[in-house]
Amino acid sequence: MTRIDSHIRNTVLLAMAVVISLIVSVDLVFALAEELGNTDENYTTLNALSFILFTLPTSIYELLPFTALGGALIGLGVLASNNELVVIQAAGVNVWRIVWSGLKPTLFIMFFGLILGEYIAPPLEQLAQSNKAVQQSGNASISSEQGSWQKIGNEYIHINAIAPGGRSLYGVTRYQLGEDRVISASSFAESAEYIESQQGNYWQLLNVSESSFSPAAISTQEYLQVDWQIDLSPELLSVLLVDPDRQSISGLYRFANFFQSEGLDAATYFLAFWKKLLQPLATLALVVLAISFIFGPLRESTMGFRVFAALGIGLLFTIVQRMMEPASLLYGFSPLLAVLTPIGICAALGLYYMRRVR
Repeated sequence: MTRIDSHIRNTVLLAMAVVISLIVSVDLVFALAEELGNTDENYTTLNALSFILFTLPTSIYELLPFTALGGALIGLGVLASNNELVVIQAAGVNVWRIVWSGLKPTLFIMFFGLILGEYIAPPLEQLAQSNKAVQQSGNASISSEQGSWQKIGNEYIHINAIAPGGRSLYGVTRYQLGEDRVISASSFAESAEYIESQQGNYWQLLNVSESSFSPAAISTQEYLQVDWQIDLSPELLSVLLVDPDRQSISGLYRFANFFQSEGLDAATYFLAFWKKLLQPLATLALVVLAISFIFGPLRESTMGFRVFAALGIGLLFTIVQRMMEPASLLYGFSPLLAVLTPIGICAALGLYYMRRVR
C-alpha cells in the first residue's frame, strides 16, 4: 500500500510541477512585455528585468491554487486513463484512501503557499515596488502616477517612494486641512528618515519647502530639516506602495486596524486579509472538486478535456470571486462572506460528487 500511495502522490506532484512551470512561464512573458513598455531613460531594461525577478514569488503565490487544481486533474487523470485507478480499486484499496494520497501534494502546496505569501513574496514585492518608484521618479518632486496618497488625521500625504523596511521616504508631500476643511498649509520634503529617541519616535523631514495659506497671502519658507510627529510607523509605511492583495497577512491585519483607528474605510484591507488567510482552504476546495470529477463526470474523458475542465473550473472560481469581492465593498456585507462564497460552492460540489462515488 505504501508503494501505491507513493505512486499516486508522486504522479500528482509531478503534474503540479509541470502545471506551475507552464503557467508561470506564460505569466512571465506577458509581465515582461508589459514592464518593458514602461522603460525610459530613468527606468531601464535592466531595472525592468530586476522588477520581474523580485515580483516572481508573488506571481507564483497567486497561481498556486490553480496549480493544485490543474495538477490534481491531470495527475489523477493520467492514472485514470491508464486504468491504474481501476486496478488499484480492484486490489481492494478504498477510494477515500486514493483521495487522501492525491491530497497529500495539495497539503504541501498549502503549506508552501503560507510561507511564500507571508515571509518571502511581500518583502520582495515591496522592495521591487520601492526600487521602481525611486527609479521612475528620477529627480522629479512628485508624480500622480507614482507613490501613494493617504489621509492621516487632518493631513493628506503623498509619498513618492518608500525604501525597504519603511524607515526612509522619498518625495513627501503634505496638505494640512483646517477646521473648515480648507487647505491651510502644504509642504514638500525631498526625503525623510525615521528617528527613534527616548522622548518619542518621529520622522525627520529633510530639505523642506513649506507654504502657509491665508485669505490675504501665501507665505513660503525653506528648512534644512523639520521634525514631523505622526502616528505612522515604518512597519505600516512599508506596505503603502504594495497592493493589498500582495501584502502579508500580518501586514494587512495591522494596516486594516490602523485605518479603522483613523476612522477610515478598511474594508479593502480586511477583504484582502481574509482572501489571503483562506487561500489554503480555497486550494483544498478546488482540489477536492477536481478529484471528485476524476471519479465522477470526467472518469472516461480525454486528457485534453480534463485540461479544458481545469481551465473552466479555475475561470468560474475567479469570476465568482471577483463578483463577490467588489459587491462586498459596494453593498457593505462581510468581506469574510465574500471570500467564503466561492470556496463554499467548490467544496459543496466536490463533496456532492464524492458522495456519489462507489
